Amino acid sequence: MDELLSRSWQRAWGAVSGAEGHALRDALAMAYACGGRHYHTLQHLRETVALLEPALPLAWHPAEVEVALWFHDAVYDPRAGDNEARSAEWAREALGAAGVDAVVGGRVAALILATRHEALPATPDARLLLDADLAILGATPARFDEYERQVRQEYAWVPEERFRTGRRALLQRLLERPALYATDHFRQRFEAPARANLARSLARLAGSDDAGRGAAPQK
Repeated sequence: MDELLSRSWQRAWGAVSGAEGHALRDALAMAYACGGRHYHTLQHLRETVALLEPALPLAWHPAEVEVALWFHDAVYDPRAGDNEARSAEWAREALGAAGVDAVVGGRVAALILATRHEALPATPDARLLLDADLAILGATPARFDEYERQVRQEYAWVPEERFRTGRRALLQRLLERPALYATDHFRQRFEAPARANLARSLARLAGSDDAGRGAAPQK
């Protein structure tokens, strides 16, 4: 495991549990490295840790946010609808086994459940975690395009037309938000490039649909 992730785990797990938790860290790393994942991998974990690290002083409970980040995609099956719930339960059980107060376990679990991105984050901690999770939308065009290819690979079992329809609806909903990011820290850096990436992706999806209908090529 590289230095960034090792430092993150030692800082976060040590703060909440007072222990090293090397076996748990390795189990989480193995989960992110398991087959069938293309985006929700150690690359994603590493990128979000790197982005969250300088923002941790803004959190109410920085170690809890960082632990939640480690667990937020620990369980991932693109065909399932309960990934966040199962990841949250794993975190709650691991924290309980380490002797961490149930109140802390509950807060960490709530943060993980918030990464469903179904509602506006209610706390500063949730806002930071969700912004870090969505930072990929504001990545460089090359990295964003790689991310899109990785997501498509994870949903390779979905027929192309159905995937494009669902993806287009998701990206359109994101663009219709007043703001993609809930914190100034992430908004100032990622809002503009994220909107540019999303608009470009939507245009590409529309172009694919036009091509499928036999539309004349545009100059």
